[in-house]
Amino acid sequence: MVVGFIGAGSIGGAVITGLVRNGFDNDQIVVKGGKSNTAKDLQSQLGFQMVPKIKQMTEPEVIFIAVGITALDSVLSELQPIIEDKLIVTFTGGATIAQLKKKLGSDAKVATAIPNTPVKVGAGFTGISYSDNFELADKKKVSSVLGYTGQVVEVPEEQLSTIGTVAGCSPAFLDLFLEALSDAGVKHGLSRKLAYEAAIGMAIGASKLAKQSDLTVPELKDEVTSPGGSTIRGVAALEENGFRNAVIKAVDAAEGVD
Repeated sequence: MVVGFIGAGSIGGAVITGLVRNGFDNDQIVVKGGKSNTAKDLQSQLGFQMVPKIKQMTEPEVIFIAVGITALDSVLSELQPIIEDKLIVTFTGGATIAQLKKKLGSDAKVATAIPNTPVKVGAGFTGISYSDNFELADKKKVSSVLGYTGQVVEVPEEQLSTIGTVAGCSPAFLDLFLEALSDAGVKHGLSRKLAYEAAIGMAIGASKLAKQSDLTVPELKDEVTSPGGSTIRGVAALEENGFRNAVIKAVDAAEGVD
């Protein structure tokens, strides 16, 4: 199956990279290049096809749009004449199914999705919402492509923004936590390199355990927090300094909630 990409910046480029590095045939990827050299530079690394105009993207069965919201209407206008029998998925934050339908026509099969940056290494999480006329076979096509980049979960459109915040913004939150944890390690005598290795290794292992375990996240936490031990003292210090509330407030802020 041939897939197309309009936009190869931060998210578009991450998805393309995740596809190729995890076994998707680069000959089956067609990218419409922009004014910058981002797509061209990425092509030199990954070897996919490129076309200079959207109207030339006639071969792809699925087209992913990864452009900013201000460029979306223009892209949709150029795409409209060639969308027959194509599945259109946008990664554009703020785009709605209704907006896509209005521009492409009521019969267009459209979806909105929010991937996070770990798609680049095949460990991503993508929330996706489909238009009502997206059939099961259509959904399987899209999932079969995005599955190369990690987990894909269908959610109601009204929940997509929150999924995008919890899974999409949070890599930055986690990076901040890992940096702080590393600083603490350095404060107590670890080299910077070893502190980062320990913090990142912990995050990978703890996440894998949470994913694969039959225990809930609170139960896994309780396994580590023995009575009177060092971990529960650390947990108490986090709570005393508003850790849980800070995380919730960070999601509120990203969601635009006062």
